[in-house]
Amino acid sequence: QVQLVESGGGLVQPGGSLRLSCAASGSIFKIYAMGWYRQALGHQRELVAAIPHDGTTNYADSVKGRFTISRDNAKNTVYLQMNSLKPEDTAVYYCNGQITPGGSTTTIYNYWGQGTQVTVSS
Repeated sequence: QVQLVESGGGLVQPGGSLRLSCAASGSIFKIYAMGWYRQALGHQRELVAAIPHDGTTNYADSVKGRFTISRDNAKNTVYLQMNSLKPEDTAVYYCNGQITPGGSTTTIYNYWGQGTQVTVSS
């Protein structure tokens, strides 16, 4: 089974920075797009940033210019560098990967990390 393990969340003051990491492990044939989502308490989950295999990126308007998504294909890892954090960035952040697992199947599945809490507060 493919697993996505996230790390890097925590408590930070407004204006601070955090870097989230998400490493995919297990039997993997190919990873296609990866992305970061977040869900604030009482709100629906929303896309923060996405990065296909070719390295192009797209961002939610609310984080443009502050967040940077990147990936290391050799390590099956996606990152989210978050700068100039604001209280409204407070949420649980989830890693998502569109992945074909190893074996006989060629189906692309959506996998999710367990979520990591990011709290921006003074």
